[in-house]
Formats: sequence, C-alpha cells, structure tokens
Amino acid sequence: MSQFFRCASLSAAAVVLLAGACLLKPVLAAELPTAEPAEAGLSRERLRILDDAVEKLVERQKIAGAVVAVLRHGRVVHFKAYGQRDREQSLPMKTDTIFRIYSMTKPITTVAAMMLVEEGKIALDDPVAKYIPEFKDLKVYDGADGVAAKFVAPRREMTVRDLMRHTSGLSYGFLDKTPVDLMYLAQSVLDRNTDLKKMTRKLAVIPLKHQPGEKFEYSVSIDVLGRVVEEASKQSLDEFFSKRIFEPLDMHDTGFFVPQEKLDRFVTNYTHDDEGRLVIREAVDDSPYREKPGLLSGGGGLVSTARDYTRFCQMVLSGGKLGEVRLLKPETVAEMTRNQLPKSAIPIGVGPTNTRPGVGFGLGFSVRMELNKNEPASVVNEYGWGGAASTHFWISPDDDLLVVALQQQMPFTPLLEQTVKPLVRTALEAE
Repeated sequence: MSQFFRCASLSAAAVVLLAGACLLKPVLAAELPTAEPAEAGLSRERLRILDDAVEKLVERQKIAGAVVAVLRHGRVVHFKAYGQRDREQSLPMKTDTIFRIYSMTKPITTVAAMMLVEEGKIALDDPVAKYIPEFKDLKVYDGADGVAAKFVAPRREMTVRDLMRHTSGLSYGFLDKTPVDLMYLAQSVLDRNTDLKKMTRKLAVIPLKHQPGEKFEYSVSIDVLGRVVEEASKQSLDEFFSKRIFEPLDMHDTGFFVPQEKLDRFVTNYTHDDEGRLVIREAVDDSPYREKPGLLSGGGGLVSTARDYTRFCQMVLSGGKLGEVRLLKPETVAEMTRNQLPKSAIPIGVGPTNTRPGVGFGLGFSVRMELNKNEPASVVNEYGWGGAASTHFWISPDDDLLVVALQQQMPFTPLLEQTVKPLVRTALEAE
C-alpha cells in the first residue's frame, strides 16, 4: 500500500477536485487481529486462572477494577475488563474505559523525540541548551558547606540522551527531601495551569541534583524532552502527538484530557483509607482531566485506553511499524530498548530507596538486564514502564509478547502487575 489512501475510480473532473483531499488523509493502522490463545501458543486454561485471580482482587477490594490485554505474534489473545470503573454508582469496567496513564506517557514522548532524531531535527548527544537556551548556565548542587549550599559547574552539559534515560541531573521534587527537591516544590514545577515554556524557565533557576550522565534520577526529564520536541518540530506537544502518532496509529481515545462526550467512559480514581477500604481519590465530576491543561506533560499527562495503548506497544514491538504505518526504523527501536545507562547508574529506582536490581534503562523504557529472584516472572530483554495510578505494560521481544494491565489506584501499587505477570508467563510456558 502507498503512503496515502488511494482514491476510488471517479470521473476525471471529480479526481481533480478530490485529489488534494485524498493526499491529505494518511493511512491509518488497521484494527489488531484476534486469535484463540492456543493459536498464539498460550494456554486458555491458564488465562482463565488469570481471570479468577484478578476477579478475586476485586472481590477482596484490593482493586476497584481493571482491564488486561495480552497480545502475542501481533494478535490479541486476551482482552477483558474486571470489576467496576465507579463502585459508588455501580458502573462496570469496560474494555473501552479511559484511564489516567501518568508515566506511561513517557515512552510516547520519547518515540516523538526519536521520530525527530530520524528526521535530523534532533541529535541524541545535542546539548539540551541548544533547544532550551536558559539551560546553558545551570549549576550542580554539591552538598553543603556549613549551613550554605554549594554549587559547582557541570562537568559536561546535559544532553537529549540524558533526558531520555533520566541521567540529566534533574529531579521530581516529591520523591526526596534534598535542598534541590525542596526548590522544585517551592517553584511548583509541575503546576498543571502553567505551560512547558514556563516550566523550563522555573527549572533554569534551580541547580541540578547530580552531574549530568552520572546517576539515574527519575525526574521531570521527559517533560523537558516534550519541550525539546516542541522546539524542534515547531508544533505544540499535543499537536505533534495527535498528527504524528495518535492519528496514524488510530489511538482515538488518547490525549491530555477527556472530552465531554467521552466522560461516561472515564474511570474514577481510588485509594485505600486507614482501614484498608477503597475510597474515592478523584471522582470524574471533580477531575482536572475534564479540561485541557496548560502544562502538556510529556512525563505524565495523558489519558488512554487499553486498546489504544496496546496499539502503541505493538508498533514498538514490531520494530516501529503497525500495519502499513511506520513511525520509526527497526534500528531506532533497537536503540531505545537496550540499556543506555553506565554501570554506575544501575540499578534504577523511583526515589532513593525503591531500586530494581537487574534493571537498566533505555531511551524511554526500563530494560531487564539480569534475572532477579524478587521478580521471577520477568525475563531478560523485557522492557516496559508503569504509571502513578498503578497502570503498567511490559513487552518481551524474545517471546513476541506484550501485556497492558490498567487499573486506577493511588498511591502506586504493583499488585495487579504482580498478579497478572506470572500467570501470563505460566500460560505461555504451558503450551
């Protein structure tokens, strides 16, 4: 198939009138095919055990509901909703329910940046200051001298690659309590009502927490990368996402907010109270996601569905292509999904104590480098990431397998992932 839809046979005059319109319509990726589990090498019986396990989480009020999708060899073999999207109103979870995916936004932003790398508009080892000039004179926090904080010059400039692999020296502010983190909180760096340009200006007056390139620090790096995408593409981040990623991949329910006509599919966000009961954390009627934000957070701002996100994941697993739509070259995806961290920055962690032994980081994805007894269902070369509301995805290229597991609960809990992952693995090994 060519890059564009072909016009149907028409009269010569009609073709002249409609030629431009046809050329403006990009090919959309077709709906993903389905298959019986056995046709894709998975055990149906073991997947029924998965169903039972997730339903028990709902019954025990460990989670309100979930959607789980399993794909192998590019075909959907399991796609099911469990529990409720709103317990108080007895609204069932559905496979088209819209979730806050938070940090599962990060791989999408990184793909956007890598598309621009392929086009020669960004280079991985470019200084970030090339695109955000106010980053040129950043200092680095170097501890305290008595009561006064010490700041030194960076040994080298922060690069685009540093942003993608979280070695930029930036922080989040809320994961630690250093003087630098307190500055992030004081500046309200991730204020939803600001914008990316104002966010980077705030960051420009805060010292880096670490020397660039030396330490993995989960941070606002991908939000800054979103600003780099805007500068390099001359488009707003939401426009770039929509035109270059979401429309071609037919991710029609993914965006920075939930439109009015789709709010009846948006999930309520839950938490547990002190007695372990599920209670509302953010109701749909009170959610800021009802309106477009000022800050287009490439690090955590999107909402999506399991269907949409599996399409994104399958594009990555297929080497940058979904159907006839190609976003990236296979060699680009291979670069993104291999470890990019120096040994000194491994293992990664979210915060100072939550480390993941055997796990490195590529460009936008965590990468399993070694087996770990604490994560027995994981395999080497697997990559993925999660989101703050307990969403998660993982891709095993050696098995041609991907799983998207979505729920809506904060603070983050790995319970759904830890339940689903070993059962998918046993379903695979049973065949």
